[in-house]
Amino acid sequence: MDPVVVLALCLSFWLLLSLWKQSSGKGKLPPGPTPLPFIGNILQVDVKDISKSLSNLSKAYGPVFTLYLGTKPTVVLHGYEAVKEALIDMGEEFSARGSFPIAEKLNKGHGLLFTSGKRWKELRRFSLMTLRNLGMGKSDLESRVQEEACHLVEELRKTNALPCDPTFVLDCASCNVICSVIFQHRFDYTDQTLIGFLKRFNENFRILSSPWIHVYNSFPALLDYLPGSHNTMYKNSVFVKNYILEKIKEHQESLDINNPRDFIDYFLMKMEQEKYNEQLEFTSENLINTAADLFAAGTGTTSTTLRYGLLILLKHPKVTAKVQEEIDRVIGRHQTPCMQDRSRMPYTNAVVHEIQRYIDLVPNNLLHAVTCDIKFRNYVIPKGTTILTSLTSVLHDDQEFPNPEIFAPAHFLDDSGNFKKSDHFVAFSAGKRVCVGEGLARMELFLFLTTILQKFTLKSLVDPKDIDTTPIASGFGHVPPPYQVCFIPM
Repeated sequence: MDPVVVLALCLSFWLLLSLWKQSSGKGKLPPGPTPLPFIGNILQVDVKDISKSLSNLSKAYGPVFTLYLGTKPTVVLHGYEAVKEALIDMGEEFSARGSFPIAEKLNKGHGLLFTSGKRWKELRRFSLMTLRNLGMGKSDLESRVQEEACHLVEELRKTNALPCDPTFVLDCASCNVICSVIFQHRFDYTDQTLIGFLKRFNENFRILSSPWIHVYNSFPALLDYLPGSHNTMYKNSVFVKNYILEKIKEHQESLDINNPRDFIDYFLMKMEQEKYNEQLEFTSENLINTAADLFAAGTGTTSTTLRYGLLILLKHPKVTAKVQEEIDRVIGRHQTPCMQDRSRMPYTNAVVHEIQRYIDLVPNNLLHAVTCDIKFRNYVIPKGTTILTSLTSVLHDDQEFPNPEIFAPAHFLDDSGNFKKSDHFVAFSAGKRVCVGEGLARMELFLFLTTILQKFTLKSLVDPKDIDTTPIASGFGHVPPPYQVCFIPM
């Protein structure tokens, strides 16, 4: 038989097999655009702005629809009602972690962020309890954040009111807080270890926020055979984990079970308690990866929110002036800001919330998956199906937040100027997988921003109306454009 004919027949069979795989076993999955063989709907999605593509698709297929990013289905939940119904009303069924091949290759099934089932539940329960023991939501941890805020102010004073990019010092401050939690240590801002950490965290966040990350995750076979930025992520991850391993060895030699100092100490004590458990989850591998997860989540997200927040305040000088007036009235110029002040500062509280809502830092959340076959709005979603929850569709819901594309602290204020909570505020996700460090992140954002605005006037190098706040990357997270600002002492 002619080799060309054989090749054509093989190719036809391959195409038919792909189509059959995509259609078989669907059950009653939600509707969606027709996928192409092998590549699915990847050509119908703008990988540079997935949120916009999802919004357009929801208009055609409704708030619950199916996309094929590659050969496997992903069920998309768009809008407050669908997201709430899944993550809160059916939280247990939607609590598994969705497929994220790059992270799976990095963590190999260990740690907190990218695990599911019994391992995830035990590590999450332990992490929450340990963070509370270490002072999350209490004065112990608050004093650490206040101390770091003072160091941050001193670093900003060294700029002598000259133009500077605030990225590095904000990264240092956020990283030092999580360092104090994990191994009771803070670094000087010139320390080469700290600089090495930040270089790698920022590089990984940029890679995760690039369009290529969706291609790699949709076609994981590429990870093993093609060069690319994913290999840089692996190297960066190894660097961080090797440092954590060194710290673990130091802690093992100096551990005092009557006086645990930090997260590593508590985990080592738990490892000793559980060492005869046949289904052991408290292992060195899980300690290394959980600490790395806390590092990555606790540094990049908080510092990026702070950096984005300062850019927004530069663009809106009237908002900034109103925050500073409230700081002067409630705290004064010389008293250290504390969390108790927040209840008496509704406008500042509203500004912090509006910054998080407006920047929509992680637009499509970390992927979820269903833990069993479930019926959801007359559809049948098979166990293990990946679930994408659009946080953008909730944070930018024009029914809850009129003109959501406009930065307006009034979104979180009532008619009397009091702070107004909103169920649509899902900047930390919602349900069983809500951010473990939410309490710490809220504390950092409030205390760092109020301390900076208490001590400095922000001066832009360009006319505020010319400042562009459009993110320069919108993959995993929204990355703010680079900018410079003058911190003028008050």
